[in-house]
Amino acid sequence: MLARHDVVAVVTQPDRPAHRGRRLQPSAVKVRALAVGVPVLQPARLRDPEWAPRLRELGADVAVVVAFGQILPKAVLEAPARGSINVHGSLLPRYRGAAPIQWAIMRGETVTGITTFQMDEGMDTGPILLSASTPIGPEETAGELAARLAVLGAEVLVETLERLDTLTPTPQRHEEATLAPRLKKTDGHLDWERPARDLANLVRGCNPWPGALTRSRDGWLTIWRARAGAGRADSPGTLFRPRAGSEELAIATAAGWLLPVEVQPENRRLMPWSDYLRGARLGAGFKFPRSALSTTP
Repeated sequence: MLARHDVVAVVTQPDRPAHRGRRLQPSAVKVRALAVGVPVLQPARLRDPEWAPRLRELGADVAVVVAFGQILPKAVLEAPARGSINVHGSLLPRYRGAAPIQWAIMRGETVTGITTFQMDEGMDTGPILLSASTPIGPEETAGELAARLAVLGAEVLVETLERLDTLTPTPQRHEEATLAPRLKKTDGHLDWERPARDLANLVRGCNPWPGALTRSRDGWLTIWRARAGAGRADSPGTLFRPRAGSEELAIATAAGWLLPVEVQPENRRLMPWSDYLRGARLGAGFKFPRSALSTTP
């Protein structure tokens, strides 16, 4: 769909230190805006009282907000003539918050989508304008799903703007809401006392950040991809052969077993599970400890 709108300015976060040298890096939207000659504003805090009047002076009809990373006050939301619209990576009212894509996968959802809504002062609580759904692949990671939803989100946003005069905002059913808070590093810690399917979903939801972690003989081990299997298993956390006559080793869980596919030992490169086992000299009977920091979504 071809979008015919004038962008009067881009408002984005201040440049942040990044990478090994900790040099200040602009956001991707700033880079793109400057490349096409769009003015860029970078407030440290949009709650500071001078920003709402500055935004009103831009004369915008509507503001589009995507993953801005700050709670926006009412005065800022209402600065454009027709208020502010958010593009959110879930089918609201489910998964309100900063990490809807990750938590949807971690909780085993098979369908998600994009919602555009008229913003109010709450956390993703405003009335819905448009939504579009998409299936979640059985092995799709949060990073892969985010890339697909970015494309879908752009399409839904353009349609929302084109139909803004005729759309009727629909209040959310707040009693059906679920939350998707910002991920912490500890959210990726694996607890072998949980079922294998839950752990496989955790691995997918924590890829690319923060990674699904367990302790091993040589330090932390990040599991980036894994598959769940059903059937009788050994004591949770124990390496065992789930198939008679096979050399393949899986990790026993509370229900079924987890077969890592791609892993990364601490301070080393990504590698296949079989290469890791061979290099670490781990065999059947080795037991990964249960993490005291693991989180149940």
